[in-house]
Amino acid sequence: MLERLYRHFCRRAPVYLWVLVCLVALSRYYMVSINVSDSLPGVIYLIEKGTLPEKGELVAFRYAGGGPYERGSLFLKRVVGVNGSVVSAVEQDEGFKDYYVDGQFVGRAKPYSKVGLPLPPGPVGVIPKGRYYVAAPNPDSLDSRYAWVGWVTDEQIVGRAIRIF
Repeated sequence: MLERLYRHFCRRAPVYLWVLVCLVALSRYYMVSINVSDSLPGVIYLIEKGTLPEKGELVAFRYAGGGPYERGSLFLKRVVGVNGSVVSAVEQDEGFKDYYVDGQFVGRAKPYSKVGLPLPPGPVGVIPKGRYYVAAPNPDSLDSRYAWVGWVTDEQIVGRAIRIF
């Protein structure tokens, strides 16, 4: 069996080498991410490295740390607020807050996570240059509604994300 496998690789070595070269060359500009949370629909995303997103686009960014995730974890969210957008929060019952970006409802912040961790509320006001408000449609999404994510900086952004599957 090992001999058959060896012969297979020997016969097809040029093909495997070209595939490897292409993967290495493209990895400078693109990467593939697998979404393991329920925050966004879809499982596989192509990330265009170094491309800053525009409002309405998906973005891949590195988590700044704190809370339930490790610093540097890759997050995928939708950009709903950019430089100059106005973020506001309206207090609701029992510590809940409704967040709005430019007057559009973007989500309700809860006072506690599903596992009981306190969730500090995210920033409000005018989004400064080089910052983004990111969100996802899932009510349990950890996004800009919470201080642990807050406004995402240009430095945190890996690139624009495109849903593949």
